[in-house]
Amino acid sequence: MKTYFQPILLASLVAVSLTAGAAVLKTDPAKTSVSATFKQMNVPVESKFKKHSVVIDYDAAKPDASKATVEVDTASLDMGDPEYNREVAKKEWFNSAQFPKATFVSTSIKSAGAGKLNVSGKLTIKGKAADVTFPVTVKTEGGKQVFDGAVPIKRLTYNIGEGEWKDTSMVADEVTIKFHVVSQ
Repeated sequence: MKTYFQPILLASLVAVSLTAGAAVLKTDPAKTSVSATFKQMNVPVESKFKKHSVVIDYDAAKPDASKATVEVDTASLDMGDPEYNREVAKKEWFNSAQFPKATFVSTSIKSAGAGKLNVSGKLTIKGKAADVTFPVTVKTEGGKQVFDGAVPIKRLTYNIGEGEWKDTSMVADEVTIKFHVVSQ
């Protein structure tokens, strides 16, 4: 009987030790933001996404075991004008009716030392997936974890701006997705 319980006990201890340090952080939606910065007619424009979900499984002692998933409601981009907001949700831009969410799923998070991480993963927008890698700064403020980063992308990689909007003289191809995530 002793030999029967030993493997079960050992398996249970291994499972507990593998999950003990990791913690899915609950994010504070009021303090967390995701935005897109681009140039229109060579003038920088920053617009925030009003609806997003960020899940970070983070252990400061073992950052390489961390994971992150982000979902952004593409129709929630606030350009500062209701007409512009409706325009970017159209088929030529985000096609929010067919592709309501843009997602990022990490495949690797590596410590870069001094409160920095190198994050890699799949970014999917408008049904197009591409690998991205970007730096993230992690700090603790008031007992809460704070993650800041920016992901440079090319909008045409994801077919954002079809038809006449493929012309990058009006809206640049370069877009920076910025995020500020605060845990509760």
